[in-house]
Amino acid sequence: MEKSEADVRTEVHPPSYMLLLTCPSGLSQAQLSVDFSSSYDRIPHPDIYLENTISEIWDRRLKENPSLYNGKKFRYGGYLLQSTTGSNHGPHVCLHLGLTDYRTFVGTNLNPLWEKFLVPSEDDSIRCQHCSTPLGNGAVVETADRRILVLQRSNNVGEFPGYFVFPGGHSEPEEIGIASHQYDKDLTDSGHINRKVSQEMFDGIIREVIEEIGVPTASLSDPVFIGISRRELNVRPTAFFFLKCNLQSEKIQQLYSSAQDGYESTQLYTVSRIELETMESKMPGCHRGGFALYKLMTEAVQI
Repeated sequence: MEKSEADVRTEVHPPSYMLLLTCPSGLSQAQLSVDFSSSYDRIPHPDIYLENTISEIWDRRLKENPSLYNGKKFRYGGYLLQSTTGSNHGPHVCLHLGLTDYRTFVGTNLNPLWEKFLVPSEDDSIRCQHCSTPLGNGAVVETADRRILVLQRSNNVGEFPGYFVFPGGHSEPEEIGIASHQYDKDLTDSGHINRKVSQEMFDGIIREVIEEIGVPTASLSDPVFIGISRRELNVRPTAFFFLKCNLQSEKIQQLYSSAQDGYESTQLYTVSRIELETMESKMPGCHRGGFALYKLMTEAVQI
């Protein structure tokens, strides 16, 4: 991530990403658990004026676009690397997830005053405690002919129109019936919910690939979790997964033409790693971080 002096002078938010968690060996579903709790929800900012801008911005956005939907999202609250002594599964990570929504994301992370919501701290969970920070997801998908799938975002999307991205979006609380923390005090139900949320981390990324690319479920391998990248602009975290698709690039391009969420992008590229290097500069920071996670994974495999 070295930059020339010219780059440093012109870039407003250097560096563009931070790797919050790296798992170059790739974690299976058995190696990734979730602690879903209100303990990891956003803490309101003590500055009432700043806090009130959340409603003001949302109300303004709603007037401009009445179809906006205030959907629930999983909030990233950190992680715990758990001891693997006596385990047959290898390393294990527990993600700490709370609950947030799109309205709060628009009003904090996407607020023109977003930096004022940050707390000076080396601890990332404290630094971002007043932000919505929903955990997005992204998939590095490798085809049967060893190409990587990259989308060019539509000019009509809210964030980074025209940029190159990996397929992805969010795992959705509402997909598994979560609208609140009603299970917090019941340990039996809480354990069940944690397992459902963990499952949704993996189901959610498969769903995004199917909807955005148009490939059938049977063509995809089980996802492996390779880490979390955060875009430094708006402190936007994204969990990245690696998947293989057993179809050739040409067939995937044909399927993309009828993808369910094809309207979110204008073109699908199937590129080599070298070609992706040249596209990286026009990727949002979190996706540049996703590419970095993929490179760490491929380097670990070669060792």
